[in-house]
Amino acid sequence: MNLLTLESVPALQAEVRALAEERGAVILAHNYQLPEVQDVADFVGDSLALSQQAAKTDADVIAFCGVHFMAETASVLSPHKTVLLPDMDAGCSLADSITAAQLRAWKAKHPGALVVMYVNTTAEVKAETDYCVTSSNAVQVVEHIYREHGPDTEILFGPDMFLGAYVEKQVGRKMHVWDGECHVHAGIRPSDISAMRESHPGADFLVHPECGCSTSVMEYVAAGDVDAEGVHMLSTGGMMTWAAQAPAGATAIMATETGMLHPLQMARPDIDFVAANEEAACRFMKMITLPKLRDTLRDGSGVVKVPEAIAERARLPIERMVAIG
Repeated sequence: MNLLTLESVPALQAEVRALAEERGAVILAHNYQLPEVQDVADFVGDSLALSQQAAKTDADVIAFCGVHFMAETASVLSPHKTVLLPDMDAGCSLADSITAAQLRAWKAKHPGALVVMYVNTTAEVKAETDYCVTSSNAVQVVEHIYREHGPDTEILFGPDMFLGAYVEKQVGRKMHVWDGECHVHAGIRPSDISAMRESHPGADFLVHPECGCSTSVMEYVAAGDVDAEGVHMLSTGGMMTWAAQAPAGATAIMATETGMLHPLQMARPDIDFVAANEEAACRFMKMITLPKLRDTLRDGSGVVKVPEAIAERARLPIERMVAIG
């Protein structure tokens, strides 16, 4: 049983750092990881930023504290490096909402359509994809496609239906949107935003486009119920950028997984960050613990390696996305 006490955390963190140095490993941690895991990492960020960091690093070993599709993406971008995942069962409900077989069947029904998939997908799904997107650049990538391929281009967008609805509203065009969701983000409902508006008047809203409340927040803005200047549709990386520039003493309602509170509060202790829904915690993200991280560094266990035939095809949509920005 891996039970941690306040006294054991610093010793474990020191052990993890020593093992990482001994193994020539870099530790990457997603913003939704446990605070004690984030604090021991070399880099903390969103999934794409971490994979890009993995590609840039000189380290031979990458200990990826996140979920399985993120470690796969790092393997795709860094095929000659060893990628370790401290718990191989750390999955993702959103990535699981579409399989490569389902995507192939969807493509068969829409020959000639371009496939745009959120980076939160398996490598096998990426291998069937034309363009990857993140929550921060989905609108930009779809606008690029319409410019390059024509305004009547048919787009299959997935797997997140909330992000898809947000993109449709932003670009003013309908796409074919897959009916998938992240169970955590989908659980942040319009009622949570209504309650927060009442209890924190004048607060800014930092909303991840994956959230089940994202469409209703845009409707509040359109109706004039919420000041548009105080609403920010942001990726987790975008939330960190907002925090760096926000005035001292501000209050911000954060609508995403609750792990994001830690890096935001660490970056700006003078701002009051409040979770839109305190129960919005991803059990998969929380499966990575300090003892598991120590064990994977010590034993070299939890290797994630995408077969080159799949990795080669999966690399193209990611590279297209990065080229667009």
